[in-house]
Amino acid sequence: MRPIVSTATTLLPHPPDRVWAAVTDLDRWQWRSDLRRLDRIGEDTFTEYDKTGFPTRFTVTDRRPTSFWPFDIENVNLTGRWTGEFQPKGGGTRVVFTEHITPKKPWMRLFAGGYLRRQQARYLTDLRKALEREGGI
Repeated sequence: MRPIVSTATTLLPHPPDRVWAAVTDLDRWQWRSDLRRLDRIGEDTFTEYDKTGFPTRFTVTDRRPTSFWPFDIENVNLTGRWTGEFQPKGGGTRVVFTEHITPKKPWMRLFAGGYLRRQQARYLTDLRKALEREGGI
């Protein structure tokens, strides 16, 4: 089955090191309005729990500080991969977040694309707000 792919791109008026820190600091996830909690399991694995308590496990597969952060995704409904690219641009940072997911249940394909786009939009909104707050993240 082919994965469903969704990409979100935006320019943030903050330097790459600050955006990188906000996105990759797993101990400071509270700016995310979609999460109830996040549990770290070692250096490169963590589980996010959405507001309903539904868990998704992430395994970091590479780390290139201030430029590239990919990880694998797994829960009972899907498997996939997320990549985050952070590029300096005009005094800020152009971010490109791409998700490739494969639903484990064929009927979920009908809803997966819209779900991914909504989640990515929410994530970028939360990230913008967190970066704009006094003192940042």
